Amino acid sequence: MESPDLILSVRQLTKSYPSGREKLTILHDLDLDVRTGEMVAITGPSGIGKTTLLNIIGTLDHADSGQILIQEVDPTTMSDGALSRFRAEKLGFVFQFHYLLPEFTALENVMIPARILEWDRQEMIQRARELLNAVGVVDREHHKPATLSGGERQRVAIARALMNRPALVLADEPTGNLDPENGQRLVELIHSLRDTFNQSFLIATHSRSLAAACDRTIQLRKVT
Repeated sequence: MESPDLILSVRQLTKSYPSGREKLTILHDLDLDVRTGEMVAITGPSGIGKTTLLNIIGTLDHADSGQILIQEVDPTTMSDGALSRFRAEKLGFVFQFHYLLPEFTALENVMIPARILEWDRQEMIQRARELLNAVGVVDREHHKPATLSGGERQRVAIARALMNRPALVLADEPTGNLDPENGQRLVELIHSLRDTFNQSFLIATHSRSLAAACDRTIQLRKVT
């Protein structure tokens, strides 16, 4: 039996893509663990497979072989409906580009994951405001994304990722679209959120400061 604080267990994960008459192997026999409250950075050059790895763990893509367990559950065995609910309950996503819905306010964007799980409206509002306060933009809750700065939009996106109290947040280059000053502020914010909520993060990044703020760094190398 796995350790009770083990959030993610990846074993012998392999992924290839067609390349002409051959296959291009991106990930080969990869093993990875993430524990409760742990921040783990995935580093490596562009095209090495960081985003592919996050997409597979996030159940947005499929591996060729290997096993993924999230809190000891294998999501690949689920029906589409069960998988959608599992993803909404257990995983949060933060991307390089915030992907906020432009017609919704910051508060409404943060509430979207809870709408999928049909939370009570007042509970949704209370939780969303708590998170906007935690990321430092509660005073912007009624503003739409077009009126927010890049740093503010990414803070709202992080709050949205935390809305359903996920077991694991997957972040793909979360500072990649920010200037150095706002990027550093986001690094400090993610670290603070880990400490406040005991939240687990798996972060693909080129940022040295973000990788240094994590508990461990896993560097992907070209498959030979």
